[in-house]
Amino acid sequence: MKTISIDQKYVEKFVQQSELDALQPALQKAQQDLIQKTGKGNDFLGWVSLPDEIDDAFLADIETTAKHLREKAKLFVVIGIGGSYLGARAVIEALQNQFSALDSSRKDPFVIYAGHQLSEDYMHELLAILDKTDYAMAVISKSGTTTEPAVAFRILKNHIEKKYGKEEAKSRIVAITDKERGALKTLATKEGYKTYIVPDDVGGRYSVLTPVGLLPIAVAGFDIRSLVKGAQDMKAIVISENTLSKNPAMHYAALRNALYQQGKKIEIMVNYDPRLYFLTEWWKQLYGESEGKEGKGIFPAGVNNTSDLHSMGQYIQEGERILFETVLSVENNRETIEIPSDSENLDGMNFVAGKRMGYVNSMAQLGTILAHIDGGVASIKISIPEISAYTIGQLIYFYEFGCGLSGYVLGVNPFDQPGVEAYKKNMFKLLGK
Repeated sequence: MKTISIDQKYVEKFVQQSELDALQPALQKAQQDLIQKTGKGNDFLGWVSLPDEIDDAFLADIETTAKHLREKAKLFVVIGIGGSYLGARAVIEALQNQFSALDSSRKDPFVIYAGHQLSEDYMHELLAILDKTDYAMAVISKSGTTTEPAVAFRILKNHIEKKYGKEEAKSRIVAITDKERGALKTLATKEGYKTYIVPDDVGGRYSVLTPVGLLPIAVAGFDIRSLVKGAQDMKAIVISENTLSKNPAMHYAALRNALYQQGKKIEIMVNYDPRLYFLTEWWKQLYGESEGKEGKGIFPAGVNNTSDLHSMGQYIQEGERILFETVLSVENNRETIEIPSDSENLDGMNFVAGKRMGYVNSMAQLGTILAHIDGGVASIKISIPEISAYTIGQLIYFYEFGCGLSGYVLGVNPFDQPGVEAYKKNMFKLLGK
């Protein structure tokens, strides 16, 4: 089985093995608290066992619904915010052709997003496109009353009913919501929408492997069975192994917490492939919302290299030494591009002629890590064999379990988000609610 690996050699200048070993007992306890569901927030630990609870009948139903929607629509609008859309978007953007929006021969619907912000111009431009294109949509919300998706759905529901008529519109809307209660559940039952359940014990940022993520990913034409299998295989490792050397999630949690204890307050997730941009965005929500509370937590940030070496690279190299980086490294590319030779060599680049572009990228990655170490920045390197549905499934569960471990070691509840409500109170007051 090709799996995730962690290389700590770029951290050893900064963290002693004894510091990591000292964290192992706390991590082992955290592991058991997750498995046995005895830790803080244990009413939201359904994601721990989730991969093994996904059966063939459930996947077949998702695939059938996705096929129905693909036959009807060229665009599929996912309405949700935070974990209700970031996980699906992370997987879709990682797996799809990066120029698929421009591909007129594309057969599967192109997935677009709404309800993840309150931009009036964005919604106006979206409606203009939907006027001219066949579409369907999924609205994702446990309550149905979260402001951003509720406003977007109100607008889009009105649009789709005017465009197709109320009866046809119903066949183009899927609701992913609470099992029994809430405004969206009530509406979905009343209107007869196809409905999927967000489990009560799975929070939004841990919900990629529920219909929240699986339906949009399937509509986009990707293999949700391989995605789930990757998560199942990673679960088997991080549940059964209880040492840093054999459990990658525990190893990652130990490294980042050891650095945090040294005063490293910022973790920068670094990728060298633009397909991983939204995986970084999903990771930022997962760790920021899980750990950032009670005046504690590592601040999650992200850079996309080599682009950001020409912007944020300066700060990382020579700014305040309050950060470390985690490099998500892809070992094998899908395609091969060889750099040609040029007889005039005006750009002076003949020294890389004949080399693969991917090889040059990998040397940029290694050179940057070495420069950052010299500049006082530790680098945790996480390697994946390739970008595929299977490896992304592994990564999802790896990061989720590592987040649970880290939160428990930090002493917080990694499964609530009380601070998210603060802005809403002010906004509602200003709006006159």
